[in-house]
Amino acid sequence: MSSLSRRDALKALGISIGGTVLPLSSWATNDKGERIYLPEFSNSFVPDKPITVITCGAGSRGNVYGNYAVQYPAQLDIVGVAEPIAIRNERYAKKHTIKDENRFKTWEDVFKRPKFADAILITTPDNLHYGPCMKALEMGYHVLLEKPISPSEKECRDILAMTKKTGKIVAVCHVLRYAPYFEELRKIMQSGVLGKVVSVQHIEPIEHTHMSHSYVRGNWHNSKETTPIILAKSCHDLDILRWMIGKQSKSIHALGDISWFNKKNAPEGSTARCTDGCKVEASCPYSALKQYYRERKRTYVFDMPEEKEKHADHIMEKLKTTNYGRCVYRMENDQPDHYTTNILFEDGVTCSFSMEAFTSYEGRRTRVMGSLGDIVGDMFSFTHTDFLTGKKTEWKNATDMHGGGDWRLVANWIEAISKNDASLLTSTIDASIESHLMGFAAEQSRKGNKVVDIKL
Repeated sequence: MSSLSRRDALKALGISIGGTVLPLSSWATNDKGERIYLPEFSNSFVPDKPITVITCGAGSRGNVYGNYAVQYPAQLDIVGVAEPIAIRNERYAKKHTIKDENRFKTWEDVFKRPKFADAILITTPDNLHYGPCMKALEMGYHVLLEKPISPSEKECRDILAMTKKTGKIVAVCHVLRYAPYFEELRKIMQSGVLGKVVSVQHIEPIEHTHMSHSYVRGNWHNSKETTPIILAKSCHDLDILRWMIGKQSKSIHALGDISWFNKKNAPEGSTARCTDGCKVEASCPYSALKQYYRERKRTYVFDMPEEKEKHADHIMEKLKTTNYGRCVYRMENDQPDHYTTNILFEDGVTCSFSMEAFTSYEGRRTRVMGSLGDIVGDMFSFTHTDFLTGKKTEWKNATDMHGGGDWRLVANWIEAISKNDASLLTSTIDASIESHLMGFAAEQSRKGNKVVDIKL
């Protein structure tokens, strides 16, 4: 890169050579005198009328996206819900003032009615994405589709083909594309400030109790019944790496297995359930009694009663009757607890990505190596070092695990539908499908112990 083009790139990013600050959207000074970037959710676009939506799946993610309508009713109006769990259906309908005739038990019931909204929000279990998405497109609905698109490569390709056939707008919930952290990281990587991007290292630390909750005891504990963990948990990461690098993936090699959560590692004195008088429960970091009953973490899966005085008994009943109370060493889980991939992109760019269960922390960690500089980041901040000057520039923000991307995605989707222009979306299905093909190839590689070409 010439000095002129490099200088222009730095200027475009607001970085002066030898400077120490990235002047991004909004800055504040903390009590230590440090300048910190504060991302602000921007919803400046307001449609002429609210986009009307039917939600299929009123669980955690259905509420995350649906809550946008509560905050911004002039932009989004939830007019229907399909949810088989009665208490979730009731609460969702009450929150959004949904008429009784627009409440359904299953997604199939929604499509027995003539089209009565602009779009469908699909936040059903992974293996129930394909049916409602295909039917919604067939009936002329736009779609907001929770990731993964589908556990099946064929179904992913079918949905893409149907999207192109109908011309409807489908956004995949790859929300990290909307996180200010990754937006700025990508901007620098694409600007030329780092010279040629040569290699990337990226880690997704799941956090040990999160792993036990979701992928040992929880809904995604069995890949055959749901989705392989590389897609269920990490298609976000495969997608964000492809997006930031900006080049097509060519091949992948993957390794990983279950090292800890199996019967051979069950401690002596442990029992089928943590509530069965387990002799090592008090010293087990994965104790269900510790996580759910004593510390009251992740209890949203239990659909807690409104009355707090009933919580203790409710949790205990769930621990005695559901998988969440079972010993982590005696589940029918098959999801790897460590998963490492090496990915080759066009132009010889290499990337190593690791998904790790056994960490005390969450939040992605990323290192970018370029010919003229490097970046080290942890999802909440990153530091750019300029090889020419030796100067370090730090970017900081404070937000949630998705980096504030959830509602930014919804706002982008609303604008695209209102203007009937899919090109306005950052996370179109056309762009998102490559991460899934990478994931399917990774599973072939891991199981076959070979390098697998990624076929787009």
